[in-house]
Amino acid sequence: MIGLIVLLGLLVAASASSQVQSEGVVVVLETTMGSIEVTVDPVRAPLSAGDFLRYVDRGLYDEAAFYRVVRQGNDHGTPPIEVVQGGIVDKAKALEPIPHETTEQTGITHSDGVISLARTEPGTGGGSAFFICIGDQPALDFGGTRNTDGLGFAAFGRVTDGMDVVRKIHALPAEAAAPVEYLKGQLLTEPVTILKARRVTVASEDAVEQLDD
Repeated sequence: MIGLIVLLGLLVAASASSQVQSEGVVVVLETTMGSIEVTVDPVRAPLSAGDFLRYVDRGLYDEAAFYRVVRQGNDHGTPPIEVVQGGIVDKAKALEPIPHETTEQTGITHSDGVISLARTEPGTGGGSAFFICIGDQPALDFGGTRNTDGLGFAAFGRVTDGMDVVRKIHALPAEAAAPVEYLKGQLLTEPVTILKARRVTVASEDAVEQLDD
């Protein structure tokens, strides 16, 4: 009887652990313009979601910011996209970059509200800089033409609440001086501070449905 009870306990624990892994992890970014809830998928995107959570758990996003907006009228890339970019402000705090995780590997494509890692060359991205899609952005997927290497960006989750805040940030004036011509007209005049980033709980059923869309 004792052995049966122990076995049942292990099965319940395993089921709960599986549920946590399959449902995603919710993170709330508290900004000066309101809260943004993001559900990340460490099962399908273990490297990218894991690195984002590493920054969250170490408090590295506290006093970080959303600082760049790319819109149809200020984009200097091809094809044009629309995103809001954020991350740590003090680049000295950046952790080592991680291997590039493509949308072909994860199955998470760049649709409206999806969060993804910024990068230059493959393998240079990480949680230090991320962006949120405004509208569907297939050019950022594996095989898309935004990057000449065709590998796209590493999507790892989705905004499940607070997309209205993201859109408000996207509409802010972007007149700050740019260090390079490519960023001209994209840097927010007044960056939006991320006051705190924290894990909340396992994602709700509604959040999971959004993540799987």
